[in-house]
Amino acid sequence: MSASLHPVSPGCGVEIRGVELARLSNSDMGLIRDAFHEHGVIFLRDQNFSREDHLAFARRWGEIVINEHFPELADTPEIAVVIKEADQKTNIGGGWHADHSYDPAPALGSILVARYVPECGGDTMFAHMARAFDTLSDGLKANLRSLRALHSSRQIYGPGGAYDGTDLKQVLKADGALSDAVHPVVIRHPETGREVLYVNPAHTIRFEGWTREESLPLLNHLYAHATKPEFTCRHRWTPGCVAMWDNRSTWHHALNDYHGQRREMHRITIAGTMLDAA
Repeated sequence: MSASLHPVSPGCGVEIRGVELARLSNSDMGLIRDAFHEHGVIFLRDQNFSREDHLAFARRWGEIVINEHFPELADTPEIAVVIKEADQKTNIGGGWHADHSYDPAPALGSILVARYVPECGGDTMFAHMARAFDTLSDGLKANLRSLRALHSSRQIYGPGGAYDGTDLKQVLKADGALSDAVHPVVIRHPETGREVLYVNPAHTIRFEGWTREESLPLLNHLYAHATKPEFTCRHRWTPGCVAMWDNRSTWHHALNDYHGQRREMHRITIAGTMLDAA
């Protein structure tokens, strides 16, 4: 069976069929790379994908980043465990965000494997930031190109942050390092050369040189624009499904609508580079 591409929505995401990731040819790897860069997130269902396969596929993309906050798979620290037990109320990633934007060199992408999924619920939303930026007015684009923004992990993982006081506090690593970074608000994508809106609701604190209060009206306008249906897709997980998303050009949001059911995913994050302004 030959590889084929099937868009998930007009604005974001593509499903790749006819590919077995554990036995990936160089030609199919090229197709996957092209689809990843073009669509922001790729999905491959029904994969017989061991932890060794997961590691091998990740290493074809680059160096693996060990997450400072998530629990890790026993004997395999490169694989983070993203889990919500049936008796928990809070999930990991339950809001729009881009992974590791708080790092000076943000992650290239993440590879998530569905190991145990709810009978229903637990979908993930994705949004494409290059397509969102393309549709802004010329005047706003010009203003955004002149700005930089502060990103931080503190308001999520730090004391008093979003997870503090929830039933995830005992799951996440208490000694995880906290990080701050400043990035251009509009970046030039390292592979495609496209202009990409690079702020996100979870980690962007304010524009450089602006106060938080001054920044929020414009940030909230950008967030509302970026999550319009025409830039997003919704992915329903099935056991053995593999997704890989580009952290430079997409956001994602893990929906928390499956209380009383267990969900376990395994994630590897790929190291990226410092981001250049458009």
